[in-house]
Parts: sequence; structure tokens; C-alpha cells
Amino acid sequence: MGEAMELTVGDRVVRISHPDKVYFPERGFTKYDVVRYYLAVGDGIVRALRDRPTTLERYPDGVGGESFFQKRAPHNLPDWIPTGRIAFPSGRYADELCPREVAAVVWAANLGCLTFHPWPVRRDDTEHPDELRIDLDPQPGTSYADAVRAALELRGVLEGLGLVGWPKTSGGRGLHVFVPILPRWTFVQVRRAAIAVARELERRMPGSVTTKWWKEERGEKVFVDYNQTARDRTIASAYSVRPRPHAPVSAPLLWEEVPTAVPEDFDLASMPDRYADVGDVHAGMEEKPCGLDAALELADRDEREHGLGDLPYPPEHPKMKGEPKRVQPSRARKKAAPNEPGD
Repeated sequence: MGEAMELTVGDRVVRISHPDKVYFPERGFTKYDVVRYYLAVGDGIVRALRDRPTTLERYPDGVGGESFFQKRAPHNLPDWIPTGRIAFPSGRYADELCPREVAAVVWAANLGCLTFHPWPVRRDDTEHPDELRIDLDPQPGTSYADAVRAALELRGVLEGLGLVGWPKTSGGRGLHVFVPILPRWTFVQVRRAAIAVARELERRMPGSVTTKWWKEERGEKVFVDYNQTARDRTIASAYSVRPRPHAPVSAPLLWEEVPTAVPEDFDLASMPDRYADVGDVHAGMEEKPCGLDAALELADRDEREHGLGDLPYPPEHPKMKGEPKRVQPSRARKKAAPNEPGD
């Protein structure tokens, strides 16, 4: 492997160790290729991460090696990279790095960070999200094209509630739609709004979309993962490299691009050219944050008129007030069934 090198990034000097280490054997991309990629999309990824407590998804030996999620800031974090203290559902705390400049992203990439997972909050107010994030996750038997159809219908749902969505590829089979919101509501309230949005989309596309938490109930539909708005759940940032053999990236899209763009269009090699051509198509995302009043009113109406209350939280999350039982339906049926004769 090549000797360490030093890069001047803005006002910082960042050391890159083993720049020739191969991270993506199928494509031959090295650590330095990843670094150059993040330099090419620098303003865009910093816009997505700025002042957000961020978990690092690290692959020190490339996508073929072991990996781990690093929530707490590394001990060798430079003093010029700020941190933000976040509280987990368990009540424990952690100080996570909060990138504010491209050099911080490059520094993390040198540690083998491919994907950045920012919280939907800023470091100066970690209790009130400023993004509502919707994850459209195609289930077995469905495809990215199904997620596209769901996203286009979702756009209308959001607009009807006074919300503006900003779509991006997940870097996998799905789509993400982020909604900038005013930081006035708690995690519980934002999740309640997300559930209301998901249920309305499900009503409009009952044969194609589901909000069922248990996989055995979802069928061949696109799952709207409302729990991505629960505390301590994060989604890969725009421009993050995803740890798959062909080195895809999570690509911000304009709505008019959604019907024709496919995930394969955006990877470590192609995205820098796109960025040089069109820039960050989500650059204006934070200019007009939205309110959740209409979405929360819809949630209240669902509960009042249709008896639709809360939905299950992730299994590791503490039990919440009003949450239904976290029991897999097939197990619940088996437990409730009378004993067979002779048992």
C-alpha cells in the first residue's frame, strides 16, 4: 500500500493513511477514491450533515471486511470537529461528531467511514427534529419501480398536508423522502405525524403500500418504515457511499427525475460528474421548513374516527405509552389458540 499522504482541505490538513487500500474490489476503488469522491461532493454532503450528531458506518478493510457502527466520537477526534450530545431511548448519552466542513468528512473517510448516518436534529437542540424522514422500503416480490410509484403518490399526500418532500435514492432498492420541518415537535410527535402520512398513503394505494410492522403481514408491497422517525433511528445521508460491491451512493433527486432515474445511475464514479454538472439539487431544502399541524390533525382524526392509534416501536426501544403489544401476530395467534386434545 502507498505511504500516508496529507491533503489540504480548506483550512485543514488531513492525513490519509494507506490511500491505495482497496475498498471496493469489484470496481477497484481505493480509500483515496472514496476521499476524492467526498471532496467532489463536499458542499452537498456537508449540507446534509452540518451540525447533526452523526453515526459512522465504518469498513476499515473495505466492503469485504468487518464493519461496525460508531456512535460515540472517536477518541482521536480533532478539536476542530465539534460534537453533539444525544440521548438514547435507554437514557444513556453519547457525544457524536457533528461535521461542519468537508475536512471533517474526509477525516472520517480516512477511518473507513463509507456511510454517514446523521440524526434528524441539530447539535444545539437534540430533542426537536428538524426533518421528517420517510423510508419507502420495497419488500420481497417488489422492486425499485414500485417504490417510485409510491413516492410519486406520496408527494401528493405531503402537499395536501402542507409539506414539501425532497426525494433521494437510498443507494439500495428503495427511496427516501425528507421533509424539512420547524424544530417545534418532539420525536414522539414527529413519529406520530409520519404514521399519519404513511396511513394516508396506504389508503390511497392499498394494494401496493403497507404500514404493517411485522414482516409476515406485509406481503409484496412497499413498506413505509415509520419507525425511522423513532429516537436513535437514522437514515443514510444524501451523498453517502453505500457498502455494496458496485459502490452506489445515495443520490438526491429532483421530483421530475424520480420517474426515470434508477439507483444504478449513481455511484462513486458517476456522481462527481453529475455534481459538477447540476450541483446539489437539494441545496434549497432548508430554506422553507414546514409545520406538522395538518399531519398531526390527521393523526388525531384517524384515532378519533377510525380507532387507529399508535403502532409498534422497534424491539430495542423502551415500551411507550399507548403502544400496542409487540407480539408477532403468528405467535399471538398460537398463544391464544386452545390446546389440542391430548396435550
